[in-house]
Amino acid sequence: MPQQQYLKPEVIQTIKRLDLKAQFIVKGFIQGLHASPLHGFSVEFSEHRKYTQGDDPSDIDWLVYAKTEKYYVKKFEAETNLLGYLVVDTSRSMGYTYRQEMTKFDYSICLAASLAYLMIHQQDPVGLVTFDETIKQSVKPQSRRKQLGTILSLLSQLSPDGQTGIAAAITQLSAMLKRQSLVMIFTDLLGDADGILKALHRLRHSGHDVILFHVLDEAEAKFPFHGKVELVDPESETAIPGNADALKVHYLEELETFKERFRHDCFQSKIDYVELDTSVPFDKALIGYLLKRTGRR
Repeated sequence: MPQQQYLKPEVIQTIKRLDLKAQFIVKGFIQGLHASPLHGFSVEFSEHRKYTQGDDPSDIDWLVYAKTEKYYVKKFEAETNLLGYLVVDTSRSMGYTYRQEMTKFDYSICLAASLAYLMIHQQDPVGLVTFDETIKQSVKPQSRRKQLGTILSLLSQLSPDGQTGIAAAITQLSAMLKRQSLVMIFTDLLGDADGILKALHRLRHSGHDVILFHVLDEAEAKFPFHGKVELVDPESETAIPGNADALKVHYLEELETFKERFRHDCFQSKIDYVELDTSVPFDKALIGYLLKRTGRR
C-alpha cells in the first residue's frame, strides 16, 4: 500500500488536530513517563544522579544543592530523553476488515503515526519494530522531524502477511532493548494468551513502560452477523460454517473472558491494556486513552 495512504490530507489534518487538542495532555503524559528521582523541580532538572569523584564540577546542579545541601549532577539531555518504540503486528490477520474503510493494520499505523508525531514534537526519540512470527524490521529511535516519514515509508512497503507469533516476537524484543523504554504494541492478540502474557510480564519486569493496544475490527468486537455464515481463520484459512445467531452469545462471552484476563493481568503488572475497535475514529480513541491515563497520574 503506498505511503500516501497514510499521509493523505485528511490523515495529516487529523493528526494535526489531534496535536492541537491534545497538546497539553500529551505534554503531561510524555513528561510523566520520564524517571524523576527529584520530584518538584522543573522538567529540565527532572533527572539527576549523585556527584561522584571524577565528575566535572561544572555539571553540578547548584539549585538542587541549595535546596538539598547535597551534590547532584544533571544528566545530559541525550541520556534523559524517553526512548519510544512503536511495535506493530504485521501478520495476515491484521489485514482484516469487514465493512470499515481501514483494516486493523491501517488503523494501527494511523495510531502509531499519531504517537510518533506527538513524541517527536516532545523531542523524544521514537523508533519502529514490526513483527509476525518474529521481528522483521526495526528503525532506531530518533527525534528528528523526518523520522515520521521514515517510519511510514517502511510501513508502506509492508503488507499484512505471515503467521502470528506475538509471544516469541515480544520475547525477542525484550532481549533487544538495552535502555528502559516506552514500548507501544499494536496487535489483535490472536495467539496463545498464556505465552503472550508471560512475554509481556518479562518485558515489564525489565523496567520498560508497556502500552498494549488491542486492535479489533468492528466485526470481531461486536459480531454483527445473522443467519448462516462461514467463518474463516485469516491465517490458516480454515473455514467453519455455522449459524451466526446461535454463535453470537457464545462468541461474545468468550471474547469478554479473553479481554478480562488481559485487563486483570496487565493491571497487576502495571501494563496499560487499551481496547480498540476500528469503528471508533483513531484520533478519538487516542485522545480518550491519553485523557484516561493522564487522569490517573
